[in-house]
Amino acid sequence: MGSIIRALLSLLSATQMSAQIIDGKATAATLRKDLAIRTQQLIAAGSPPPGLAVILVGSDAASEIYVRNKRKACAEVGFNSRAIDLPVETTENTLLTLIAELNQDESVDGILVQLPLPDHIDAAKVISAITPEKDVDGFHPHNIGLLVQRQPGLRPCTPKGIMYLLEQTEVDFHRSHAVIVGASNIVGRPMALELLLAGVTVAVCHRFTEDLASHVARADILVVAIGKPGIVQSQWIKPGARVIDVGVNRNDDGTLLGDIEFATAKQQASWITPVPGGVGPMTIAMLLSNTLEAAGLRRKS
Repeated sequence: MGSIIRALLSLLSATQMSAQIIDGKATAATLRKDLAIRTQQLIAAGSPPPGLAVILVGSDAASEIYVRNKRKACAEVGFNSRAIDLPVETTENTLLTLIAELNQDESVDGILVQLPLPDHIDAAKVISAITPEKDVDGFHPHNIGLLVQRQPGLRPCTPKGIMYLLEQTEVDFHRSHAVIVGASNIVGRPMALELLLAGVTVAVCHRFTEDLASHVARADILVVAIGKPGIVQSQWIKPGARVIDVGVNRNDDGTLLGDIEFATAKQQASWITPVPGGVGPMTIAMLLSNTLEAAGLRRKS
């Protein structure tokens, strides 16, 4: 009888757990301080500060906010940030010509084209036009190919930031089963490659996946990146899982929320990212890290 009571108490304790918060905002702030120090060291050694060109086409409200935050972060760490804002009617050829000029500009170490682009511009063609050495978003086929071959160069910023956050939780990657909900080129697919590189067993779920709940229930590491509130129900989450919510959605009152209901999910998880303040700040921090890395590699060559 005593063993049954202890088992019940253990089960009750597990169901009442409250996750530790993975504070991406604080972690990113620490990273930016380190990047600022390294930038000053670069300048003190006689090298110009890293240069990042950020291109925004059109006036999408969310993109304008993201770009403004990126430019602010550049100033904070001492980078030269070049703001290039183009009207929505900018042609694809005009944008490609601009990228070709920036590829040749020695003062530019990184080129970022804010996505999404207007419908009349082929995003894949634009990404491929950026020289891989300046592709600080990490989306160029060459850089993705290096990640596939387990020789990572400039890595996609959001997955790179997620891996850094997971490492802070002291997760045992080799013994973990990860489930990624979402198979986009920006998050889901490169996230799977990052986790494979770390020795994790990985499953990727997408719009054709049947019985999503059964997949989620097996995840020691759960990454959700759909952009749809409630796509994953909290009761599906494996007790003790590490939960990374990449989704950013806006309520009618203007507040932000993720793809998972945070208040109930944190009763299941052992670690969880909030929205906002989780993955978003890390994406920008890793963009800065990639830019500094690109600058260092270009100046050694």
